[in-house]
Amino acid sequence: MTEDIREIRDSKVLAAMSHPLRRRLLELLHLDGPATASMLAAKTDQAVGNVSHHMKVLSAAKLVEVAPELARDQRERWWRRSAKTLRWAAASFPGDPIAEAAEVLVLDHQVAIARDWIAQRETYPEPWQGGPFSIDTWVRLSREEMDELNARVLLLISEFEDRTEPGDGVERRPVFFAARASLGQP
Repeated sequence: MTEDIREIRDSKVLAAMSHPLRRRLLELLHLDGPATASMLAAKTDQAVGNVSHHMKVLSAAKLVEVAPELARDQRERWWRRSAKTLRWAAASFPGDPIAEAAEVLVLDHQVAIARDWIAQRETYPEPWQGGPFSIDTWVRLSREEMDELNARVLLLISEFEDRTEPGDGVERRPVFFAARASLGQP
């Protein structure tokens, strides 16, 4: 059974989820729900055997689990995420080169999605072209206030994640949301 939030504190799990294809598989399971390796292979243009291998790595890290109730027979294996949200902080891995590499991979992934949107936004229907937004600002915060900001952003996101499609005829598309707080000088 899936849980809502899993805090990642093991660098082996962090390494497993940071691999670009495994990250993509986790994203697909988050957006589209449970799937088989062949379904995931079709969505990622990968060989089924390659996807199966990566699903086993994710399973060993307890990031995904088998959903046997969805299988039509004993040969069919469905996978689902074991947690809706995966959270980690580099501070949980002081001096660990895996965490440092993972943090760079996450940032590269976020930037790649934003760049892809910029390159393709004109291919979307008119109402969607102006939809995505970018916000940045500087605020002065205590360490406790930064934790509070993080908690409030997570709460807001969870409100939108928990919405179900009400069948009201409104078009909904996957929207990638990333938030990051970084210390620095303006």
